[in-house]
Amino acid sequence: MTTTTTGTVLITGPTRGLGRAATLAMADRPKGERPDLLLVGRTGKALTDVAEEARARGANVHEIGCDLSRLADVRAAAAAARDLLAAGAVRPLRALIANAGRMSADTRAASADGYELTFAVNHLAHAQLIGDLLGSLTEPARIVLLGSNVYSANLGRRLMGVPEAKWHDPAEIARPATGEKKPGMNAAGVAYANAKLAILYYAHELQRRTGPGVNVSVFEPGWMPGTALGRDAPAPLQAIGRGLGRLPGVSTPQRSGPALASIALDDKWATLRDGAFVVIDKVTEVRPVARDRSRETRLWEATAHLLAAAGTPT
Repeated sequence: MTTTTTGTVLITGPTRGLGRAATLAMADRPKGERPDLLLVGRTGKALTDVAEEARARGANVHEIGCDLSRLADVRAAAAAARDLLAAGAVRPLRALIANAGRMSADTRAASADGYELTFAVNHLAHAQLIGDLLGSLTEPARIVLLGSNVYSANLGRRLMGVPEAKWHDPAEIARPATGEKKPGMNAAGVAYANAKLAILYYAHELQRRTGPGVNVSVFEPGWMPGTALGRDAPAPLQAIGRGLGRLPGVSTPQRSGPALASIALDDKWATLRDGAFVVIDKVTEVRPVARDRSRETRLWEATAHLLAAAGTPT
């Protein structure tokens, strides 16, 4: 049996890669263990296709159109989810998977609300969605955020020139760059690493501020080069990513998607909380830099301010 047997799972970014694989893995569950699904993603064929495929596998599915780079869209998506829950169209909300992510190739690019695009989609959009739906979760419930080890550069990443996070005040991180675009992907890589470090900080603080019946964890799907995450990268880098994706030992959506579904559904993970970091299927201790109470508190405060500045009711 699973904790969410009689419940609903909301997942963002269900149309491609990891999110699609996780969605279909949940739809493939036996009838008594299959959750209802709320799929939050950009309106269009990709969202319709994955919803129809999940329905064909037996799931009760509702599509919620949302551009995560627009906080007004995010607020509307949360309202749509609440309406479906209130109408009894789906069972109680037991899990929220904040899966969607983006790595903008140009740190000067801004979201509709004026924030650096990578930070806006990876962190701010999900903070808005979770804040709006926290009161709609039925305990015991789970919130699963999508993390990454890129916040800290190991030897392999250094050899490949992959930058680690360079943390500074979140209000500054949220501000798009100015001036001429610098060559290469270093600035974009730092922005992505900062966003992933923010997710870890946010997970720790979110757990402190939620009730004991809501567990918060962070899932790292493993290294999956060549996925849609880097769709804004130059074509040569995308080609390199696709080539690396064929190397032995590299993870794939087909492996990590069911693992993500398991974190949200299975009893073996029922006690996972406090922002525990799971790499595919193993709980892993984060680096010391990823635990910092003062940074976590400041991020929470700055996030609230940034969301309010974008029109969120206070």
